[in-house]
Amino acid sequence: MAPPLPTFNIEIPSHDGQRFGAYLAKSSTKNAPVLIVIQEIFGVNAGMRTMCDAWAQQGYHAICPDLFWRQKPGIDITDKSEAEWQQAFELFNGFDVELGMKDLISTVAVARSLPGANRKVGSIGFCLGGKLAFLMATRSDADCNISYYGVGLMELLGELPAIKHPLLLHFAENDKFTDADSLQTIQTACVKNPLIEQHLYKGTQHAFARVDGGTRDDAAAELANERSAGFLKKCLG
Repeated sequence: MAPPLPTFNIEIPSHDGQRFGAYLAKSSTKNAPVLIVIQEIFGVNAGMRTMCDAWAQQGYHAICPDLFWRQKPGIDITDKSEAEWQQAFELFNGFDVELGMKDLISTVAVARSLPGANRKVGSIGFCLGGKLAFLMATRSDADCNISYYGVGLMELLGELPAIKHPLLLHFAENDKFTDADSLQTIQTACVKNPLIEQHLYKGTQHAFARVDGGTRDDAAAELANERSAGFLKKCLG
């Protein structure tokens, strides 16, 4: 039996002189754009790596950086057991968003100079990563960003005027981490920015697009992913 593919196959220099791991799936396309795939609360797990591989097949170099490395590098868990959920929430609660954003901005810098890439960079994030993708739109120079059911967006609405590049938002109608009133407030605020495209998926729950997730909705995930593919093609060419 062949040995398992290592989770991390590149290293990224951090802003504070350290290095952290990332999973890179390279496209065979010449001068391909780079897509930064931002993890959920389960680390750079099989689902995230599968997404990277799928985006590489569509013509993007896909990088998923380890954003929990400052707590514990190499987290690779699932949503299949109570113990894993407990560990995931402990990591989430201990996560420093400001440092995480600096690590993502460091990842953008690496992506801009990646051999075989064309210097165009986008991001796509899920759950915690969805929040960070929103912040990538407000705080980074990424060319476009996609957020799937980002958590905690209500507290970030004051940053909307800082968005200078296209942002795509996917929302679950029945998201247990975003109540209906908050969801309405977020969507209403985002309508005011012409750079933001948003979609609400009726009857779906949080993590409806998670690979092999317990609340996955195949039809909604397929539609959202088709919209994301069209958005990236338009923005990154």
